[in-house]
Order: sequence, then structure tokens, then C-alpha cells
Amino acid sequence: MYRSLLLILLLTGCATAPVTVQRSVQADAPFAFNGRVSFKQDGQRDSAGLRWVHGAAQDEILLLAPLGQTVARIHRDAQNATLEASGKHYAAQDMQTLMQQVLGWQLPLSGLRYWVTALPSPESESRIERDANDHVSVLRQQGWEITYLRYAADGKDALPLRLTLKRDGMEVLLLIDEWEVQ
Repeated sequence: MYRSLLLILLLTGCATAPVTVQRSVQADAPFAFNGRVSFKQDGQRDSAGLRWVHGAAQDEILLLAPLGQTVARIHRDAQNATLEASGKHYAAQDMQTLMQQVLGWQLPLSGLRYWVTALPSPESESRIERDANDHVSVLRQQGWEITYLRYAADGKDALPLRLTLKRDGMEVLLLIDEWEVQ
């Protein structure tokens, strides 16, 4: 009996704590997350699962159906952006234009790559409000109001898990289920 108890104590002592992913101090640092996104504009609603892997030189965004099948794949590199959906291939100079033309979604992806980590884009001026934990609670930039509703932890460098973006009658809700260490 004592050996069993000792073995259990040793095994629980060896268990590792979950990895806490924190925001990088470097602007536009690589990141990856899995989550969900919903859009509301002009009385219409749309939603999808989301997998975004961001690097300095490229991005890959997968939009997923409820059972996890890839509905659209968006890829950006230094030359252009491509979107593959329903067996068709589209190209444009940037992801924002491509998503607007093909999917009808006006996502501010050039700013969003910063905003998802609760940082302002260096491309324009911003206004920031903070909460009691020194988290960004509201970020206003490029005509968008980004409200941070939940963070992964209480620490100052915690990453957001839930945010809304609003502009000109459009509302985007982004729920991040899992951040990954890059």
C-alpha cells in the first residue's frame, strides 16, 4: 500500500504544468492559434473555424467547416496572396483584398495580425484603454474598435482569447481556443 501511494506521489510530482504562451515583446512576432470567427454585417451572419499560422514572411489561414474540413486556404508570401476554395484558385496582391473579393469578408488582416496579440499596428496611430490587470481592454485603430473580452491569464503579457472588432456596421467576433508556442 505504501509503495502504491509513493508511486502515485512520484508520478504526480513529475507531471508537467501546462505551457503558458505569452505575448512576444517583438511586434509582428510569429504566432499560431486555433479558434473560431463569426461575422455580422447588414443582417447577415457567417462563421467558421479558424487556424492561423503567422510568420514575418508568410501567413496561412485555414477556414474550417463545423466538422473540421478545410473550406478555404489563404496563403500570403512576399509576392502575393492566394486563396483556394471549392477547387478554385484565386490570387491578389494582399489577403484583405482577396478575402473581400472571394468571400465578401472585410477583415482588416494587415492590422489584425497585431491586434490578435493585443498590440497596435505600427502603420497608424492608435488609442488604447487598459483594465485593472494592465491588459488592453479597447484598442481603436484604422477606424476599428477592438474590444478584448477575455485573456488567457492575468499577467500583463497574457494573450487574448476573445475579442470583437467593430466598424461601419460590421462586427467580427474572434474566439481563440488555443495559442501555440512558435
